[in-house]
Amino acid sequence: MASNLPGRRRKNQSQYEDDLFSFSDETAGLKGPKEPLADRMRPRRFDEFVGQDHIVGKGRLLRRAIEADQLTSIILWGPPGTGKTTIANIIAHETRAAFVTLNAVLDGIKELRDVVDEAEARPKNIRTLLFIDEIHRWNRSQQEALLPHIEAGTITLVGATTENPFFSLVGPLISRSRVFRLEPLAQADIRHVLSQAIQDPERGYGALKLQVSAEALEHWVDVAHGDARSALNALELAVLTTPPGDDGVIRIDLDIAAESIQRRAIRYDRDSEEHYDTISAFIKSLRGSDPDAALYWMAKMLHAGEDPRFLFRRMLILCSEDIGLADPQAIVVVNALADAFERVGMPEGTYFLSQACLYCATAPKSNSTGAIFKALSHMDEVGPGPVPLHLRDSTSNAAQARHEGRESYSEQYKYPHDYPGAWVDQQYLPDGMERPGWYTPHQLGYEAQVYARLSGRNLPTDEK
Repeated sequence: MASNLPGRRRKNQSQYEDDLFSFSDETAGLKGPKEPLADRMRPRRFDEFVGQDHIVGKGRLLRRAIEADQLTSIILWGPPGTGKTTIANIIAHETRAAFVTLNAVLDGIKELRDVVDEAEARPKNIRTLLFIDEIHRWNRSQQEALLPHIEAGTITLVGATTENPFFSLVGPLISRSRVFRLEPLAQADIRHVLSQAIQDPERGYGALKLQVSAEALEHWVDVAHGDARSALNALELAVLTTPPGDDGVIRIDLDIAAESIQRRAIRYDRDSEEHYDTISAFIKSLRGSDPDAALYWMAKMLHAGEDPRFLFRRMLILCSEDIGLADPQAIVVVNALADAFERVGMPEGTYFLSQACLYCATAPKSNSTGAIFKALSHMDEVGPGPVPLHLRDSTSNAAQARHEGRESYSEQYKYPHDYPGAWVDQQYLPDGMERPGWYTPHQLGYEAQVYARLSGRNLPTDEK
């Protein structure tokens, strides 16, 4: 193994005084007393790793590459506490390459140059793996400084980020790396992590007289929302702040557990992937006519501090895009509720948001207003045709007809109100253009009346 290789771990004097990784047998067990529980319990091998089976399960590509010491540049992307740094820790133990770490918050181009110099000075049979935590924190020029060294094979990148790398990293860096997405841990995984920490006598609290009630454990599992670090931090805080009883036993009940973790802050930055994923889920739930799901995603956004006006704007768009003529009153109702919100504000304005959400979710749906984009596409591809003579402005038509001593083309126009049902069959499209069928009314809600009215005419109808 690589634990005896020189240059295995690089430190800045003031920035990395405490090792992120442990590489020797002597430090593989319980670390210093100041080491946080989450760091002490960090898995060192794949047989200790919990979750993320889709990327590091037995036989999976990333695991095979690490175990075969054939790792190429990778980006580990996922929410906090899902195992990005832990996978890097395992890579450090499993690979025979020199493993170097930088933190994008603290380090920059100077530190990168030092890493490259060290890599170039190593024997050619020793590769250099560079782990950069929070890599999205580097700006474009800093990220691009990596490219020639990755291209030349001087370093192999292992990047970790909580932000969508396809937005936060430069394209050339993405194209030279394989992106692996980590998901929040399942509740069973969080439960397993906590149980390990409670029972482990060396790195955890197995040597203590500790009793954690089932209710306390389940509360941490539920509130952690897939973040193992958050759950372990809560356990640690509860143990460190709870005095033992007369019998020497530290007892953690539900009240102590709830106090130790409080309400978990929802990860929801308005510039982050989570923001776009959540609003997407909200709109798709409204479009899919699922009121409970729509309320769930709206509640998540409000809980995280989203601007209610943003939610109203998105619902107003949906009123035309996805409800449309199936319920023409939807946009009237939602617009009125948005106006009411401006006059009342929060917290009572939550009622207006809820009413708008439920109205949109339960309204009949039609996307027929999207016909305009078919017409716009036709204009791009074919271009506009001339207006038929009988549809042109009557004043101009009449003046030209008098000048030429003929009947005005406007006389050929059939005034619909002169005919039964205020409709008469006549040409409205440019000469020679076949009817494209862009608008096809659905048989839902109000648009079902439109369907019935247009049936039998020379206009297309949705036969669904």
